[in-house]
Amino acid sequence: MPQSATSSTPRQLALALNHTESYGRDDFLPGPCNQAALALIESWPDWPAHAVALIGPEGAGKTHLATIWAAASGARVISAHALDEAAIGPALATGALVIEEAAAPADERALFHLFNLAREEKAHLLFTARTVPAAWPLALADLKSRVRAMPVVSLEPPDDAMLRALIVKVAADRQLNLDESVVSYLLIHAERSFAAARAAVIALDHEALRQGRSPTRALAVELFRDAG
Repeated sequence: MPQSATSSTPRQLALALNHTESYGRDDFLPGPCNQAALALIESWPDWPAHAVALIGPEGAGKTHLATIWAAASGARVISAHALDEAAIGPALATGALVIEEAAAPADERALFHLFNLAREEKAHLLFTARTVPAAWPLALADLKSRVRAMPVVSLEPPDDAMLRALIVKVAADRQLNLDESVVSYLLIHAERSFAAARAAVIALDHEALRQGRSPTRALAVELFRDAG
């Protein structure tokens, strides 16, 4: 489905809100594309710095890894958009904090003070974003220097084995029974990205429910053809 099969079906994607993915350690799919990132998470508290950045494309597993780390460290989770001066102290109460969507903080001074307080209290910070810290559009010079000094671990593009495993996992999370022919078809015809593979399964699930049919290879062929 090059691009259109996932992007042209907004109702299918909205249905994903009714299904929660499992974010436990046993549910994480390890592979070459995330080996370094998983090693970082599991090496805590022996990190190379008090603050590190986890970078990767949409659907690559940043939230899953952050959730695993939060469970191990007791970290709270906050979006960079929600971070302000009043939130800093409570956010660091457990000595560990995940800052999601870190590339565009709403309050740069609050983020700068967070770095300083975390260093003083020997707390750990895990930043997640889609782009490397050097590309974050920050205006505050002191904040830029701290952000760019962070060690960075990247989630790499998936290989075939990872995409196949992801398709099976997303289907299982949605109680969707896909036989091997369907998995192979989606693997061949979906874009080669985490987000597209996930969206393809969601779209197939929605179409099967809409038509009252099983999620067969024949239905997947129809879905991709109609989307094209």
